[in-house]
Amino acid sequence: MKTLYLECNMGAAGDMLAGALLDLLEENEQNEVLNHLNGLGLEGVSVSLEESSKCGIAGKHFRVLVHGEEEKSHDDQDQGCPGEHHHHHVTMESIEHIIRSFPLPEEVKQDVMNVYGMIADAESHAHQRPVSEIHFHELGMKDAIMDVTAVCLLLHKIHPKQVIASPINTGWGEVRCMHGIVPVPAPATEYLLRGIPTYSLEKFRGELCTPTGAALLKTFASSFGSRPIMTIEKTGYGMGEKDFEAANCVRAFLGDDSAGSREQRIEKLEANIDDMTGEEIGFAMERLFEAGARDVFITPIFMKKNRPAYLLSIICLPENEASILKCIFRYTTTLGVRYQLMDRAVLSRSLQSIEISGGTIRRKTASGYGAVKSKLEYDDVAEIARNTGKTLQEVKEEVR
Repeated sequence: MKTLYLECNMGAAGDMLAGALLDLLEENEQNEVLNHLNGLGLEGVSVSLEESSKCGIAGKHFRVLVHGEEEKSHDDQDQGCPGEHHHHHVTMESIEHIIRSFPLPEEVKQDVMNVYGMIADAESHAHQRPVSEIHFHELGMKDAIMDVTAVCLLLHKIHPKQVIASPINTGWGEVRCMHGIVPVPAPATEYLLRGIPTYSLEKFRGELCTPTGAALLKTFASSFGSRPIMTIEKTGYGMGEKDFEAANCVRAFLGDDSAGSREQRIEKLEANIDDMTGEEIGFAMERLFEAGARDVFITPIFMKKNRPAYLLSIICLPENEASILKCIFRYTTTLGVRYQLMDRAVLSRSLQSIEISGGTIRRKTASGYGAVKSKLEYDDVAEIARNTGKTLQEVKEEVR
C-alpha cells in the first residue's frame, strides 16, 4: 500500500508541509506544480521553492509572496487571531468564491474548501462568533490559501493510499497576536488538534503548529502514531523559517508496506472476574463480539485468597474502544478495565469463492513477510457437510 508518513517533531505549518511534499518530487515535477500554483490567478501572489538548511540538513522552503511581501512573520490568522488592522478584510464567503474560481480539479478545490472551512470553524469557536462574522485580513488569507492549495494539489498528484502522521509537537509558551499574548497552542490551533495526539517541550518556545498545519493534518491523516513498517522510496524535508537547536522541519516519508504486510494499531483490554458463572461469561463474550471486538478469550486464573477466576481479554481497534468498554461494564461484574495500545504486524488478506456441488466455500489467503497461508472457511465447509451428509474431509477433498 502506497503510504505517506509525516513526521511532525517540530510541529507543522502549511509552508513546511508543502515544502516536504515538493521535495518528494523530481525537479521537473516541482516546476510543474509551481507553475500551476502561479497560474491560479490569485492577484499579487507568487510562489517559489528555495533550498534551505537547518542544523546541517538540506531541504526545501516553500515561499509565498503577496505583492512582494512575505506575510508569515506577522500573520495573525496563522496564530489563531484574526486581527483588525490596516489590511483589507475578507469573509469566508469571499474565500470560497476565490477557491471555486481556481483552474484546478474539482476534487482539489473541494479539499481546499474543506480545509479552509475547518480553519474558519476553529476561529469561530475561539472567538465565539459565527463563521459569517469571521474576517481574515487579505495578505494572510492569500498566504494561507496558497499553502493549503499547494498541499491539496500535491497530495492529489502523489496520491498516497493512506496518510499517517506522528504525534504533533505544538511548541510551548506564548505567542503575540493583535489581541495580545495568548498561550501555545493558540485557541484556534488547540481546537483543531482535539482528538489528535500532541505534546510540548519547554526547550522549543514558541508556536510550532499553526491552524493551517493542524487543519491539513486533521483533514488528510487517517491515523497518528509511530512510523509503520514500510519500505521507504523517497524522503522530503520541508523547512520552516525559525531556527531552533533541532532541525525545524516536517519530514515526509513516501513508500510501500513490507512485502504485502502492514502494521495495525490495536487495543488490548483486560479484566479479572471471580464472581460470574460460565454461562454469564459466555453471554458477555457474545455481546463483546457484537460491539466490535476482533477477538475475545478467557484464561483461567487464581486471584487473592486462592479464588479461581477468569481473565477476560479483548482485542479491538482503537475506534471501537468506547463501545467495548460500555459493553464490558454492562455485561460483566468488573469494576475496572486495564487497557493498552499496541502495534501488530498483520498479513494482507484476500477472499476467493469456490463453487462445488453442495454450495459455495470461501477460501481465505494471507500473504506477507515471505509467507503465504490459505484456509477454507470452516462455517461454509460445515454447512455443506450437514446439508449433503458428507464428512468435513470429503467436502475439503471436493474443493481440492
